[in-house]
Amino acid sequence: MKSLKFALAGLLLSAMPAMAEELIMSSWLPPKHPIVVNAFKPWAEAVEKATDGRVTVRIMGKPLGSPPAHFDMARDGVADITYGLHSFTEDDRFNRARLGQFSFLGDDAIANSKAYWKIYGGTLNAAEEHKGTHLLGLFMHGPGLLHNNKRKIETVADMKGLKIRVPGGYVADLVGALGATPLFMSSPEVYEKLSRGVIDGVAFTYEAMTAFNLVDDIKYSMTVPGGIYNTTWFFVINEAKWNALSDEDRAAIEALSGEAFAERVGQAWNDADSAAKAEIGDKVDFYQASPEIVAALKAKAGELEQKWSDSLGQGYDGAAALAEFRKETGVNLE
Repeated sequence: MKSLKFALAGLLLSAMPAMAEELIMSSWLPPKHPIVVNAFKPWAEAVEKATDGRVTVRIMGKPLGSPPAHFDMARDGVADITYGLHSFTEDDRFNRARLGQFSFLGDDAIANSKAYWKIYGGTLNAAEEHKGTHLLGLFMHGPGLLHNNKRKIETVADMKGLKIRVPGGYVADLVGALGATPLFMSSPEVYEKLSRGVIDGVAFTYEAMTAFNLVDDIKYSMTVPGGIYNTTWFFVINEAKWNALSDEDRAAIEALSGEAFAERVGQAWNDADSAAKAEIGDKVDFYQASPEIVAALKAKAGELEQKWSDSLGQGYDGAAALAEFRKETGVNLE
């Protein structure tokens, strides 16, 4: 009788679904930000479906730490999954990640993000720079602009004295080289600093102007084909948490990540830029950079690209990686 009870209990237990593994994802962008709504949330829903509910992802409404802390939070297990900008990290652990931050890289966030995943994730061995985590994605946004509320920038001299918010990394060096004062701050800080006059302008995308309510405090926005700059992003899961998942569930999540996520998030950036342009209309003066500014950008960008390439050390050819990147995105600097 006792053996029958044990057998029945075993059958009941085997018929019960296994407890779902809930992964906690810290998110620092506003909950209604288009990338959260149209990339991260759909990815989380797809993960649950692809794993038949064995793995769920809970995106927190409030971040578990500051934006610059998010990589370390995933590595150290404070959160299971995080995302963020490589340039927010003050040390040089993500040096090869700068590949995707330079000028004249491309205007399409899908093409940019897929090229970035392929080249930084492959040739430049991004995994090594993200030790302690497993890479779920690497991506870039649409073309970066320079916005300000002081004057239209038509000559290099017009940059002098402007206090420009930058996300760190390459664009901080570029803005400084052109004569402006770069000031680092994370995206959520910009509205207050711009509206109070602490900064005169900001290096941002089109979509960030509406996502962070900056339109009323910006008068001029300068563009160049291929972007004045870009930012590079990581999307990672704690390595131990990743390794604890089953082979089947890891395979299901991998199929939704990497290049597939680059396409998903790239489309979200593109759509957000288009929506922002339509919403802003003629409230801001958008203008193409003058030939003098473009020439100055190319000269300074070339110097900074070479310096970066030389810093990579043996085994990595930054110049070749950049050339391959621009070939992938169709940019010709001639």
